[in-house]
Amino acid sequence: MRTIEPDARWVLVVPVKRLSGAKTRLARFAGPHRADLALAIAADTVLAAVCAQRVAAVFAVTDDPRPARALRDVGARVVGGEPGTGLNPALRHGAAEAVRRHPGAGVCALSADLPALRPGELDLVLAEAAGHARSFLPDAPGVGTTLYAAGPGAEFAPAFEGGSRRRHRAGGAVELAGGRVPSVRRDVDTPDDLREAAALGVGPHTAKLLARLGL
Repeated sequence: MRTIEPDARWVLVVPVKRLSGAKTRLARFAGPHRADLALAIAADTVLAAVCAQRVAAVFAVTDDPRPARALRDVGARVVGGEPGTGLNPALRHGAAEAVRRHPGAGVCALSADLPALRPGELDLVLAEAAGHARSFLPDAPGVGTTLYAAGPGAEFAPAFEGGSRRRHRAGGAVELAGGRVPSVRRDVDTPDDLREAAALGVGPHTAKLLARLGL
């Protein structure tokens, strides 16, 4: 098994779609604030990620100017010019830029919808990922994936969307233990997901938006 140093640093790639098509399953819940909520969730995800000790840099992949500005303000480096052929090509596009700027770091794809993300929990996941060439963390329901990591020199081959847990496993990535890191597994697509994230404690941007909604 190929390993990297236990204190290795990582560059994170966070894909952020255009707000016009983001978090559509939250439309009935958030009404006209759906796009604002999607942006708040992404901002809290990036804000927590840049605060993690094992993270050297966070690269947000987006061609939407509004999230580009907001995510740059919370510490992300914005990568535009995504190929427009889906989530995984966008991640590979961002990873190429991340590796160019940080050639000695591991590369990690992180979902943009983790509003309760805790830097310390992310550090725990990245510390475990450092023991494997390629690894992933399943989401809370155990069907999808919230994090996919490739060590320096390892192939970066994300297989997000749908039943990605099965695909990542089949592709040879090691499944990481997720018992002590609920905030890294709790992605948000539905109102029930958002309630569970709120129970964990969401970041300041999401909390402010939820307060505006009277929640």
